[in-house]
Amino acid sequence: MGRTYFVEEGIGQYLTELSTKVKPYATGLLIGQCSPQRDYVIRAVRTPPKEQQQEETVGPPKLAALDEEWITTHASQVSRMLPGGLLVLGVFMIVTPELAKDSQNALRKLIFSVEKSLSRRRLWKPTEEEVSDRAALQICSATKKVVCRTYDVQDPKSSAKPADWKYQSALTASWLALGCTVNVNIHIPLLATSPNHDLEKNTKNGLNRWSKQIEDSVFLINGQVKDEDTELLEGQKRFRGATQPSAQFSDVKVLTQLCQGSSARSTATVQVCSGSINLRGAVKCRAYIHNNKPRVKEAIQALKRDIINTLSDRCEILFEDLILNEGPQKKNFEREYHVLPQRLFVPVAGSSVMLSDYKFGDEAAGEIQERFVEMLDQPVQAEDIHMAEDVSTVDICPVTEESPGDTQQAQLTKATLLLKLQQNMGKLFPRSLLWHSEPAVGPFQD
Repeated sequence: MGRTYFVEEGIGQYLTELSTKVKPYATGLLIGQCSPQRDYVIRAVRTPPKEQQQEETVGPPKLAALDEEWITTHASQVSRMLPGGLLVLGVFMIVTPELAKDSQNALRKLIFSVEKSLSRRRLWKPTEEEVSDRAALQICSATKKVVCRTYDVQDPKSSAKPADWKYQSALTASWLALGCTVNVNIHIPLLATSPNHDLEKNTKNGLNRWSKQIEDSVFLINGQVKDEDTELLEGQKRFRGATQPSAQFSDVKVLTQLCQGSSARSTATVQVCSGSINLRGAVKCRAYIHNNKPRVKEAIQALKRDIINTLSDRCEILFEDLILNEGPQKKNFEREYHVLPQRLFVPVAGSSVMLSDYKFGDEAAGEIQERFVEMLDQPVQAEDIHMAEDVSTVDICPVTEESPGDTQQAQLTKATLLLKLQQNMGKLFPRSLLWHSEPAVGPFQD
């Protein structure tokens, strides 16, 4: 038996309106949440048109002209704007009757391309029991007939399976929300053997190690450690059939292990470094989960992935911004100060779910509004933009050339300082997310 997709009722109207504008086809993404029993589609988002598409060539329409790279790039941008629990779970295509025959092959190709693009950026791996089916939705612009099929993206030879597409009103009006603030203190060495001081590669390696710590952390939901297989709402009142958005919010504390267990063996490694990067501060994280008897395991997994994604995404955004402004290669590796983008949230109309984005300090509200229209086809009012964090700073600097004696003294001084910092962790901690390189140590505030 195929999977069942419960779809927000407004999506039907959105797709119908979009089908009236199709010449000769339109593509887009399906956003929602997978669960073992059923899947939920909360938004459909058209692929933004490219400027050169305005000048259509004369001749019969062909799906072979589909810009796969443009669609996968859009999917990558959209995935950054999704909080924990939400993902790109499919692709839709609206086509004229003459293109209907070729559309399934095009959809299949797009689904695997999008999944490959998204999985390349992830710092976490899907679990074995996780749903790996993705939806391929085909709509005829003339008859409005809807055909939904699924493909297993973990199997390159996967064939299409039929799926049910069912509309439902107020689908996410009473979904459950989980939120937490995670203190970050990540030290990433820049190896002297690393070519051209590859900051991006080193940062990703460091975040990979940190993500494993998050995976192994203990999560307290409303102050309690709950068994993973129990229902998230066990012992709480359930609010079903709500017509007004009213998310039940759970406050989560993340306890990260400071060291390995006594049974684990560890070794010290000495590496020659040209500098280092430090990420310090606090990040705001949020995840949403369906209200159909969700398990604690599902909720914690969604929040873990948001914690990992939000730090990885904003570092990725920073590097993209640096490349745009300074070029792909820098001649000198000098000390620099930058600002990491701040996280913000925007509500979805008629839903308890909020979408996410990142804002640099010099960006105006109008630029954020334009991005939501372009990426998610959603108009946003300036007063609905909720900033979640304070301004975060980045400080990058190399190790300076010193005499051997000075270097040894600096190392001893630094080792003593780090020991004191570890002993007083929690008492001395800056609010901003600070990214800087040694040997300089940034100032702390009481």
